[in-house]
Amino acid sequence: MTAQGSVLVAMSGGVDSSVAACLLADQGYEVLGSHMRLVHLEGVEHGCCGPAARADAEAVARIGGFPFEIADLTLDFDEAVVGDFVAEHAAGRTPNPCARCNGEIKFGAFLRRADELGIDLVATGHYVRADRRPDGSVRLLRGRDAAKDQSYMLHMLGQRQLSRSLFPVGGLPKIETRRLAEAFGLPVASKADSQELCFAPAGDAGGFLRTIAPDLLRAGEVVDQQGRVLGSHGGVQAFTVGQRRGLGVAVGEPRYVLELDAPRDRVVVGPAELLARRGLLADRWSWVAGRAPGPGTFEAMARYRYRGEAIPAGVEPLTDGRVRVTFADPQRAVAPGQSVVVYRGEEVLGGGRIIDAFR
Repeated sequence: MTAQGSVLVAMSGGVDSSVAACLLADQGYEVLGSHMRLVHLEGVEHGCCGPAARADAEAVARIGGFPFEIADLTLDFDEAVVGDFVAEHAAGRTPNPCARCNGEIKFGAFLRRADELGIDLVATGHYVRADRRPDGSVRLLRGRDAAKDQSYMLHMLGQRQLSRSLFPVGGLPKIETRRLAEAFGLPVASKADSQELCFAPAGDAGGFLRTIAPDLLRAGEVVDQQGRVLGSHGGVQAFTVGQRRGLGVAVGEPRYVLELDAPRDRVVVGPAELLARRGLLADRWSWVAGRAPGPGTFEAMARYRYRGEAIPAGVEPLTDGRVRVTFADPQRAVAPGQSVVVYRGEEVLGGGRIIDAFR
C-alpha cells in the first residue's frame, strides 16, 4: 500500500471521473479504477452505462497505469433505483433517480465494494468539495465551478460517506478538467457530458416505463381545478408539476400542470398564478452533519430544482423526521418527488424528498 492509501475510483468513462483517477494516481494513491455495471441491456449504448463507456474507462486506466475492474451492481441498482423510480411514478410523483443512485449506489453499494476489497477510500468525478475540519468532521461544499456544481445531487451524504470520499475535480473549473485530460493524453478529453437517464435507452423515461410497468400508463382525464374535463391523456406518469407543453388541451390561454392525481388518473391544470407555493414538506431527510444545525426553525437558502436558484427560506425540522421549508417569497412549480436541498453559504446542510407543497 502507498503512503497515501488505496482508493476505488468510480469511472464512468467520462472526462471528469477519468481525470479524477489520473490525478489520484499522480498524487501517489494506490488506484483501482472501477466501472459500475448498473443496467442489463448489453450491447445498447446509454450514457455512462453502455459498452463504449466501459471501453473508454478501461482505456483511461491503461494510460494511467493502474488496474481496472467492472463491478456488477445491477441487482442493487434494480432494487434501489429502478424499483424506486417505478414506485414514485405510481404515486404520482416526479422522481429524482440520479440523487437516489448517488445515495444508494455510488456511496452505498460502491462503498461496500471497497470494503470487500479492503480499500480505504472511494472517489468520484463529482463537482463538490469535502472540507475536513480539525475536529474530524467533514463539511460538504459546492463545487468551485458554479455551472457544474453537483452538490444538489449529493445532499444525502453523511459523515460516514464523506470521511471516506475524495472529489479530485471538485475544486476545478470544467475547462481545467478538460485541459488536464489533454495533458494526460486521455481519449475522452473532448467527450461530451452525459445528460440522459442512464437506465432508459435514449433517455426515454416514458418508453422505459411502458416496457417494465405498462400497467402504470393508464388513460385518464385532464381537468381544471374545479374538476371540469378539458381533455384526455395516456398516463399521469408522462407529466410533471409546472409542465406547459404537451397537455393536449386548448382553452385560449396557457395552462400548466398543477397536480398529478395518480389514484384517479387525473392531470389537474390551471393558469400560471396557481402554481405559486409558499413552502413544502420533505421526508427521507438527511443532515450532512448528522443533525440539524440547531433547535427550531433556522434561516437558510433552499434549492428545489437541480438547475434552479437557491432562495431564502425558513427551515423547520419536525419531530417525525420530516422537514418543513417555508419560502421567503412564493415559488412556482414545486414538484413532489424532486429533491429540496438547503445551504448556508457554500455549505450543504442537508436535503430530502419533496412530498407536498402548500399555498
